Amino acid sequence: MTTQPNPTGKRPRKMARAPQPVPPSAPISASKPIAARPRTKALLVEVLLGQHAGASLEELCQATGWLPHTCRAFLTGLRKKGRIVERHKREDGATIYRLTAPQAAA
Repeated sequence: MTTQPNPTGKRPRKMARAPQPVPPSAPISASKPIAARPRTKALLVEVLLGQHAGASLEELCQATGWLPHTCRAFLTGLRKKGRIVERHKREDGATIYRLTAPQAAA
């Protein structure tokens, strides 16, 4: 039995992977709590900013793995969503960011 070459000169395509059988899903037990909300980097930043001491840009970058311009852009996004982001200088010169609650109208 001889194989004839493909008229286009190309090799026949192969499948990338063989299909894997789908394992049966594990039953959900009543003892395992279901997470209400997944932990995200955005939530992590809001928690850090919600602390009384706030967080510096460097601390935000270390916690999230983001670059400084990404952290600043996220802070801008919070401001555009109506959140109040305060900015203060520490004695060592680092800028501290903190979320504050909106003040009630008098």
